[in-house]
Amino acid sequence: MKISKIEVFPVYPKTNYVKISTDSGLCGWGEPVVEGRPSAVASAVMELEPQLIGKDPNNIEDLFNLMYRGNFYQGGPVLTSAISGIEQALWDIKGKNLGVPVYQLIGGAAKKRQKVYAWVHGTTPEELGKNAKLRLSQGYKFIKVCITEGMEWIASRDKITHGADMLGGIRDAVGNQLEIGVDFHGRVHKTMALQLMKEIEPYNVLFVEEPVLPWNEDDLIQLHNVSTIPIATGERLYTRWDFKRLFKTGAVDIVQPDVSHAGGIWELRKIAAMAEAYDIAVAPHCPLGAIAFSSCLHLDVATPNAFIQEQVIGIHNAVNGESFDIEDKIETDDKQGYVSSETHIANAKGLFEFKDGFVNLPTNPGLGFEVDEESLVNGVNNHSLNRWEQPIWEMDDGTVTQW
Repeated sequence: MKISKIEVFPVYPKTNYVKISTDSGLCGWGEPVVEGRPSAVASAVMELEPQLIGKDPNNIEDLFNLMYRGNFYQGGPVLTSAISGIEQALWDIKGKNLGVPVYQLIGGAAKKRQKVYAWVHGTTPEELGKNAKLRLSQGYKFIKVCITEGMEWIASRDKITHGADMLGGIRDAVGNQLEIGVDFHGRVHKTMALQLMKEIEPYNVLFVEEPVLPWNEDDLIQLHNVSTIPIATGERLYTRWDFKRLFKTGAVDIVQPDVSHAGGIWELRKIAAMAEAYDIAVAPHCPLGAIAFSSCLHLDVATPNAFIQEQVIGIHNAVNGESFDIEDKIETDDKQGYVSSETHIANAKGLFEFKDGFVNLPTNPGLGFEVDEESLVNGVNNHSLNRWEQPIWEMDDGTVTQW
């Protein structure tokens, strides 16, 4: 079996799917994208095609090295995301060829089901509380929220108080029935992160994600020393070589590599094994589509320290960069300009059963899904360009700040 063709399909509004075809008739699918830069990643995928045509798709380790080490410039979001999507598709082919789920090829099941969390959005404490209550009614036990907007290097005390009040809105609505992860999203500078983490400690926070940007390693050490809240980070890091520096800090409790950015399924398994040696948990980042989620799930199943998984099935993304997790707000995707993450995946919701804060293990060969290619092609015709753009935030003085 040899690779015969590679195609990239833009998927409205913000991702790409890659299809790898073989001369045997088998094909595999992956999800290579950098949010807001889909065309750059699609071009990088196609630049890799000449290296892959005629190669055996089963030799995934060799092909990863060919794509990664076979280029003078290595790493970074665009190149590694291109490799990541291709790598997912290679596992999909291999699993289909052998008639087994991908997780059986990377060690087999290490658990019976996988813990998941869902996003809750809101701009006020009351709105967060209302939407958290809905998630609870849907059977979730774990959620994640943002509690800050743009924040200056040195911000007013009101912004610290507001962040804590946002968590108070959730606790007022649901008590301690939900575990809450809090995403600072890299928006908060060290001095303010120190204050905010101390302020939210009484709200029984599961973890704080990206309290500062991950390359500020000394700041992470300082935050780890002053707060008891577990620190999570890693969605903007690429391959085991970036994570190696993070592990050495001793300041991170949870790493969050992204299967569509950090190198693919096998690279994430290597990162997770390194994390296990440092007694660190793994919670893969996954804000994209159903292919990325399925890839994460196969990784999670075979990974004992993958303690929780971000999930996107049933969550709708708006073109302007906002996300809506409340199903009854959206009558139809097309009428209101929203698409769900499982668009173009045949019976995606039927593949994943969410119950009591967990998702079932996949059982189908490969990554476990079939792509509705006709729908995908029609989607490309209707939406020739991905329209999602990262919001640009400015402070009152016009300074651009982290979204």
